[in-house]
Amino acid sequence: MATIILRVIFLLVSAGVAVLIINSESLRDAPTWVPWTVLGGMIAGTVAIIGVDVSLRRKDLTVITAVYFGLLIGVFVTYIALLALAPFLPASAQHPVRQWLPPILGAVLCYVCTSLLLQTRSDFRFIIPYVEFARDVKGLRPNVLDSTAIVDGRIADLVETGLFQSRFVVPTFIVDELHEAADSPDKSRRIRGRRGLDILNRLRGCKLVDLEVLADDLDSGSDASDESRLVEMARQLHGRIITNDVNLSKAATVRSVSTINLNEVALSLKPSFVAGDTFEVRLVKPGEEPGQGVGYLDDGTMVVVEGGRDRIGRSVRASVTSTLQTTAGRLVFAKPEA
Repeated sequence: MATIILRVIFLLVSAGVAVLIINSESLRDAPTWVPWTVLGGMIAGTVAIIGVDVSLRRKDLTVITAVYFGLLIGVFVTYIALLALAPFLPASAQHPVRQWLPPILGAVLCYVCTSLLLQTRSDFRFIIPYVEFARDVKGLRPNVLDSTAIVDGRIADLVETGLFQSRFVVPTFIVDELHEAADSPDKSRRIRGRRGLDILNRLRGCKLVDLEVLADDLDSGSDASDESRLVEMARQLHGRIITNDVNLSKAATVRSVSTINLNEVALSLKPSFVAGDTFEVRLVKPGEEPGQGVGYLDDGTMVVVEGGRDRIGRSVRASVTSTLQTTAGRLVFAKPEA
């Protein structure tokens, strides 16, 4: 309602400005079509501005603030530059240099300052009343995803339920890791990499949360492992890590970074498989017990098929007999269908 009132006031003010222009001395002797043109032009311009405002439903305060401060700093720097150049400029006020240098210099400096703030608005913190530029304070605590949580795929299902309200952050090296895996000659690794990229695209298309890809502050050529870089980024962002890696959770806890282990979350939820469910799995190796065959689903879930040892290297249709959920992952026991 407040926005509607503001737009109505803006429209009335524009009409009032048009009336002032029409009644001015400069238009007193103008042809009759000129006042109507001025009034129509002012109203049409106002309606166009309101239309653009309505069409841009989702506005980023950091972009608006960056443009505002960029123009403000650009004008200030232009004023200082003209004061410094005044002794070297021609004395005549009618000289072309004195006439055109201020607008040209102002346009250039305003563009440079605005462009610089737009490109670096996530790398610094700038606070004024009701406005805060911050890489680490944008909404609630961000959720930093690692590759295991992405490939698992259950995070996308949780997001689509509306459970999470804070943004999701994916480090660039995690995206590079998934891309490299998707191009791997190893079939299993390639499937996991492609699945991870598909899940990222699914999260990107979800309107319930924001997904942001950020580069970390560490040099990519440094000796730090991806796990250490992930924990350090989460610590700097004051966020939490969502993962399936137990060792990563322990390492993050040592550095006072909170984590969410999806496997631990699954312990309190209904299992994805119940007795009697059927699916197809490719057996790739023998199990620990005689006669067992072991295969893996697309999300990495290990499936132990009783009596499947003689079918290793082939895809079999299996029926679930039981499931076991641990913090290290999910284990499905099944038997071949007749």
